[in-house]
Amino acid sequence: MDHASPPHHVADDDDIAAPISVAAAVGSLAPAPAPPPRRRFYVPLRVKYALILLFAVAWMGLSVKLSQPWLDELSKPLGFGLAVFVIAFIAYVPGFMNAFLVGSILSDRRPVRRAFETLPDVCVLVASYNESGNIVDTLDSLARQEYPGLVEVVVIDDGSTDDSLALARDAAARLAREGLSIRVLAQPRNGGKSKALNRGLAETTQALVITVDGDSYLRSDALRKIVERFLSDPPGTVAVAGAVLVRNSRENWLARSQEWDYFHGIAAVKRMQSMYHGTLVAQGAFSLYTREALQQVGGWPECVGEDIVVSWALLETGARIGYCEDACLFTKVPTRLGQFSRQRQRWSRGLMEAFARHWPLLFKPRMTTLFIWWNLLFLPLDLVYTLAFLPGIVLALFGYYWIAGIMTLLVLPLAAIWNLVIFHVQRRMFKSQDLRVRRNLGGFLFYSLGYTMILQPVCVMGYAAELFRLRKTWGTK
Repeated sequence: MDHASPPHHVADDDDIAAPISVAAAVGSLAPAPAPPPRRRFYVPLRVKYALILLFAVAWMGLSVKLSQPWLDELSKPLGFGLAVFVIAFIAYVPGFMNAFLVGSILSDRRPVRRAFETLPDVCVLVASYNESGNIVDTLDSLARQEYPGLVEVVVIDDGSTDDSLALARDAAARLAREGLSIRVLAQPRNGGKSKALNRGLAETTQALVITVDGDSYLRSDALRKIVERFLSDPPGTVAVAGAVLVRNSRENWLARSQEWDYFHGIAAVKRMQSMYHGTLVAQGAFSLYTREALQQVGGWPECVGEDIVVSWALLETGARIGYCEDACLFTKVPTRLGQFSRQRQRWSRGLMEAFARHWPLLFKPRMTTLFIWWNLLFLPLDLVYTLAFLPGIVLALFGYYWIAGIMTLLVLPLAAIWNLVIFHVQRRMFKSQDLRVRRNLGGFLFYSLGYTMILQPVCVMGYAAELFRLRKTWGTK
């Protein structure tokens, strides 16, 4: 996806004012334009949710019926119970998920993001560790923000061993401008991302807190749009995830395929989850939180998946987490398999940490409880794919179609429909921002056909690492 190339701004400011509440910050804003009139034909969200759920269950029921010959054939070598388990996580569960995704995206009619003449002051926390090649561009993009309010950027260098700290300080000294201050804090030693963010939280006072990764580049309207989305969202919203897209997609085949993962898969899931008032991850790369909500849950927990764990802690309070699909930040993704493996293992470990700390969410009566169970199914999905489906492909090459064969093709039509739907939605969002989806057919083909062959075994490695309590580090984001 093409976007504006990076450009550079900041100043030290150690004065700390008394904290203010979100209500106080919002109360002084210029009134927003009146929302558009309600559509004549309106379907309440809970009714929509029920209808889409019925559609997904019906699709899964059809899959069960059509798979009977496959089940009979696979039962011969594996036995009936194991055959049902394998087929369920190759076809039934993915089919249900795809059907629910398609139905949700097609029926999503989120509230219009309202425009404001002025916006509340915000602080932006940039946790940085060995980001010498990126931190100046990140600060430059923050200095170019067209934000009608005061912005304080706080860079927390977490004991970097390169020259990240010196570069951040130099940038802070020369990028200062009216309405923007930048401070650079140095942690005495590397202590992890959560400690860095919590220090930044303790040394700021603004009611709205935004996190940005130290290797990212924001579009000039990103801060404005994510704050406007927060102010436009329903009551009870305490966090909003921004849209994270790939910045270095032209480097190699792995980056090109991840471009589609972020543009299609991750964006679609967040859009669906926010529709039902519970985005499961306000990712650390770019998200907004209320200070009050963060303080209520004790800030970011000390763990490898601090962003998903703090998000689930917020959800457990009954709060809502939204998603701003047009507040765009571009991040650098791993270009080597080793980097990619460490990143996705970290994400998988974070998911297990979230379940360990916030398992009661499985039994909380709200629409998004479905997605908590959905995440719980990732473990058997990844295991079956890695230990059954991939070996099944090898068997099929030798003429044994017990696992991978004609029947497995039944999951392809809905997957194709899903890709077309989310591409249409995302392209429309890009067009509204004068962005264009660049041609990346090779990346899309690998993303569609081969990406999971790398991704899901890596996720299994992450589950194993968490199960055996292996050492946790920043690794790669």
